[in-house]
Amino acid sequence: MLRSRIILGAAFAAAAATAAYAADSYPSRPIRVISPFPPGSASDTTSRVVLDRVSQELGQPMVIESKPGAGGVVGFSEAAKAEPDGYTVVISSTSMGTEKVLHTHLSFDAAKDFQSVAMFGVQPSVLVASKQSGFKTVADLVAAAKAKPGVLTFASAGVGSSSHMAGERLRLAANIDVRHVPFRDQGLTEVMAGRIDYYFLPLAAAASALGSDKLTVLAVSSPKRVPLLPDVPSIAEAGYPKAEFSFWVGLSVPAKTPRPIVDKLHDATEKALRDPDIAAKLAKLGVVPRQMPVDEFARFVDDDIRATAKLAKEANIQPVD
Repeated sequence: MLRSRIILGAAFAAAAATAAYAADSYPSRPIRVISPFPPGSASDTTSRVVLDRVSQELGQPMVIESKPGAGGVVGFSEAAKAEPDGYTVVISSTSMGTEKVLHTHLSFDAAKDFQSVAMFGVQPSVLVASKQSGFKTVADLVAAAKAKPGVLTFASAGVGSSSHMAGERLRLAANIDVRHVPFRDQGLTEVMAGRIDYYFLPLAAAASALGSDKLTVLAVSSPKRVPLLPDVPSIAEAGYPKAEFSFWVGLSVPAKTPRPIVDKLHDATEKALRDPDIAAKLAKLGVVPRQMPVDEFARFVDDDIRATAKLAKEANIQPVD
């Protein structure tokens, strides 16, 4: 018995020493970053801003590979199978929860196959309405929806997208009967033309459109006003705190990546986010940096996945496959 304990203790000590050595020498070569989203998307753009600075902190290039497809499934599937050595990382986001909702046969489990590393920030959506609708406030929109059940329409970038989920949160919070119309990329055009009534547009994507005389900005989907739009009320101010919805972006690694490596990536990211230049660049994208310890971020991601599943059930969002 004593000999077994000695051998087991020696094994644990050897494993700890190996992990410590790996962290001390990490990274010794470029780090591959899988981006499950298209170039130019909110997640991809935010990540490039942050990771450029993180690579300087680590002293090695972080090479971003775009692996879009099936709403992020392609990229996450590849990342989940990667060697857990810190040399393959993945851009994680709110979509981890929606993928679990929309796909019944995923090759990965978002809650089990990844270790959350660091949060980059959150980005609310902007609730915009067609100028032709005549809505000037969220109250106007809700009143019109209650007066004409099933008539008003809202656009989204697709089933399960952040614009769709934000729209469903308002529908449920305000108890209104409205119709969801998903688009691949022309949703905003349809709203501006007056053919669709309103749209929760990601803040980064909204920047170039907010000055249009064909749109009215009603609210942002955050608990508080955002610095980029100080005169626009939050959805909570408008009377619907349960309609709050923000899209988050962060960094994850395959499960079983040694904790010392996870901590090193986390610390480098946190330091990058404290850089005033990075904060300014993120602010222009409408991203509010959020920093939290590794374990807190892991709990945040788990809670978000569960909240997304709950919202999907309440909104009767069905799997697409």
